[in-house]
Amino acid sequence: MVGPTSLMAVPALAQGYRAGTFTPLDVCRQALERLRAWEPRLNAFIDPMPDEVMRQAEEATRELAAGEDKGPLHGIPVAIKDIIDVAGIATTYATKAVAPVPAARDASCVRQLRQAGAILFGKTNLLEFAYGIAHPAFGQTNNPCDPSRTAGGSSGGSAAAVAAGIVPLALGTDTGGSVRAPAAYCGIVGLKPSYGLLALDGVYPLSPSLDHLGILGRSAEDVALALAALSPSPSGGAVPQRPRLGLVRNQWEHPAVQPEVHAAIEAAADRLREAGVEIAEIDLAAPEAMAATLLDILLPEAARVHADMFDRAQAGYAPGTAAQIRAGLSLPAARYRAAKEQQQRWTAELDGIFAQVDALIAPTVPFVAPDTDPALSAEGDDEILTLTHANLTGAPSVSVPCRTEGRLPVGLQFTGPRGGDSSLLALVRQLAPLL
Repeated sequence: MVGPTSLMAVPALAQGYRAGTFTPLDVCRQALERLRAWEPRLNAFIDPMPDEVMRQAEEATRELAAGEDKGPLHGIPVAIKDIIDVAGIATTYATKAVAPVPAARDASCVRQLRQAGAILFGKTNLLEFAYGIAHPAFGQTNNPCDPSRTAGGSSGGSAAAVAAGIVPLALGTDTGGSVRAPAAYCGIVGLKPSYGLLALDGVYPLSPSLDHLGILGRSAEDVALALAALSPSPSGGAVPQRPRLGLVRNQWEHPAVQPEVHAAIEAAADRLREAGVEIAEIDLAAPEAMAATLLDILLPEAARVHADMFDRAQAGYAPGTAAQIRAGLSLPAARYRAAKEQQQRWTAELDGIFAQVDALIAPTVPFVAPDTDPALSAEGDDEILTLTHANLTGAPSVSVPCRTEGRLPVGLQFTGPRGGDSSLLALVRQLAPLL
C-alpha cells in the first residue's frame, strides 16, 4: 500500500522512486485524485492533460525501473502556465481573442524539463495573456488557503496547483510580480530569476524587456532543483557566514502595508537578528515612482505585442485587457523613453547597494490575498508597489512564506544581485527555518 505522496518534497519523491517505495505512476495517480478533489473550486487548470500525464508517468516508471536515471526531476510532476507552449497541446492564453491551436513544438523550458525526465502535469489558468485581468470565459483562480479569495495573478493557476498539493513544482511568468504575488498569497515559494537567465522562446510575450520565466514550489530547495534543470549554469551558490540583509524601509513602512503583514515581517526580521543576521535599513526609489515607471514600459510594449491581433479580434479580449492595450497604444513615446532611461539608472543604483548587503528583504505584497485580483495600477495601495524593483533591474527575487498569526499567508521577499540566483536561493534555504 502506497502512502500519501501529494505534499512530499522533490528530494523525498526522488528518493522514494529509487528505493522502490513508490513510482511516478503512483504519484501521478494520487496527484490526479487530488486535482479532482479540488477542482472546480480552485479553477487552477485549463487542461489537466490526464491521459498525457499518465502516459509520461508510465514512461518514467519504466525508465527508472530499467536503471535510466535522468536526475532529481525524473518522474516529478510539473504544472505549466498556459502561456507556455507544450507540443501537441493547445495554448489558450486564457483568452477568446485567438482560437486555441495545438503547439507545434515545446517551449525551450518545456524541452529542458522533458530532458530532465519531469512529467508535464497540465496547463494552468492565468490572467488573460498574463496581463492583469481574468477573462470572464476562464475566470479567476481561487486560493487553496481560502477558496473565497484569489490565488493572485497572473500565474495564479500554477501557484494554486502547488499550494493545493497537486504538484510540487510549476512554471509561471513574472513581468511585474506575477510569480511572486501568487506565491505570497498562497503561502509557497516563487522565484523570478535574473533577467535573461531562463529562455523565453515558446512563451508568449507581454513586455519583452521586463518578462521573466518563473518557478513556483513549496520550498527553496525544490525551486533550486528546478532552476538547475532549466539553466545550463545557474551562477552563484555560496552563502556568507554572517549574511548582511537590507530591509527596504520605504517598502516595509509604506502606508499600504496592512498591519498583519507589517507585524509578520517585523517578527521575521527580529528572529533573523536574534540568530546573528545583520540587518540594515535601506531605501530604494519611491515605490509609487518605480511602479509608474514599470507601467510606462509595460503598457506600450504590451500594446506593440498585441497591436495586430487587437485590430483583428478586439471583441475577444476581456474589457479590462482591451482598456490596457488602448492605454499602451496612446502612451507618448517620450514617456516610454524616459522610463527606459530611469530603468538604467535604478539598475546601476541597485548594483551599488549589493556592495553593502547580500540581499534585500521587504514584504512581497502589501496585503494578504484579497477577494479578487487587484487592478494593475501604480496607485498607493496597489500590489505591485514592492515588486517592481526586481523586474525593472532584472535582479533575482524570491517570495517565501513567513510565520503569521492570521489564517492567510504572508510573503517575505528576498532580492539579490543580478546573476546571483543560486546564492540567493541558498541564502533563503539557510534562513527559512527562522522565518
